[in-house]
Amino acid sequence: MEIKINSVHFSADKKLVDFINKKVGKLDTFFDGIINAEITLKVLKPEVANNKVSELKISIPTNGYLFAKKQGDSFEEATDLAIDAMRKQLDKYKEKLKSK
Repeated sequence: MEIKINSVHFSADKKLVDFINKKVGKLDTFFDGIINAEITLKVLKPEVANNKVSELKISIPTNGYLFAKKQGDSFEEATDLAIDAMRKQLDKYKEKLKSK
């Protein structure tokens, strides 16, 4: 699976990139058919807490893509939340495929 990371108006450090690659790479264990994943990291308002946003878009065969967007105090927290939401979507998608 190809993982692409976009950071808007800042550059993500290597530690954050490694963290995201490791976490997103684990989604392969839940669903084999993931083509690629795109993560977009944004800071909403720099002066307030809970301002880091992580958007996760995963391309899958037949259906197009799944999307999750979460917000947290750090990019790691927001990414973890987005991955948890994506895991639930992948489980639902797999159930739908089985029932066909």
